[in-house]
Amino acid sequence: MTFVQTELASQPASWSRAAGLAEGLRGSGRLPEAGERTAVVGCGTSYYMAQAYAALREGAGQGETDAFAASEFPAGRRYDRIVALTRSGTTTEVLQLLAAARGTARTTAITADPETPIRSAADDLVVLDFADEQSVVQTRFATTALTLLRAHLGLHTASVVADGERAVSEPLPEGVTDCSQFTFLGQGWTVGLANEGALKMREAALAWTESYAAMEYRHGPISITTEGTATWLLGPAPDGLAEQVAATGGLWVAGELDPLAELVRIQRLALALADARGLDPDRPRHLTRSVILAAE
Repeated sequence: MTFVQTELASQPASWSRAAGLAEGLRGSGRLPEAGERTAVVGCGTSYYMAQAYAALREGAGQGETDAFAASEFPAGRRYDRIVALTRSGTTTEVLQLLAAARGTARTTAITADPETPIRSAADDLVVLDFADEQSVVQTRFATTALTLLRAHLGLHTASVVADGERAVSEPLPEGVTDCSQFTFLGQGWTVGLANEGALKMREAALAWTESYAAMEYRHGPISITTEGTATWLLGPAPDGLAEQVAATGGLWVAGELDPLAELVRIQRLALALADARGLDPDRPRHLTRSVILAAE
């Protein structure tokens, strides 16, 4: 069994711990308070979790919230709070951003490893060491960090964990492992999850994958859908979309579980394809656990 298989299966338990931690953080000032203008940043998987949280927070009426890849943060824009998601605590772009933002905004880092440069880079630190991972491919830390933030907004329920347990144990959708191309769709906060699902498939299984906002899918991308492809939706479907995909001959996968649990099912699909292709998802080609750039 690979590290990532073990880490993937432990996600529901990690979510429960994160939800409890979020309750203890209420009123502490370590996470964004209602009304704060907030930017959320990360790299790779963490960026996609930032996208999901930004949409959730703004949709909950908690204040203007933007998500950026850490390397693309607009330096001239001012925020009350910057939240950085970084599993390793060593990612160069995140550390550079926090250094540049010092004194201009309160900064919070959510990390799995506090014994790294992130400890002194951020004003506040939230540690999810119980969700750390040995695999290069992220599963547990990313979804646990999002659960923490979701719970802090009051948007986490026990049903999310129950759906996560189903996602870990129930069979994958029929026919999906036979497909050769995959498109993941979302709306609102689940667009970030769709982006992350596609990334997992590329990292772990070297699969041909794409991701879009669900309503944008019909504006061109649906042209690639045909027999042998799968279109997987995270969350409710726009009217008529399932029927349009069916008419192409492609496989339609409706998201029946909480969208975060649907992401777990996609992670499992990535591992299944990696195994079928003889790949090691713990050590995907050309990737490392953290991107640390050489100083110029």
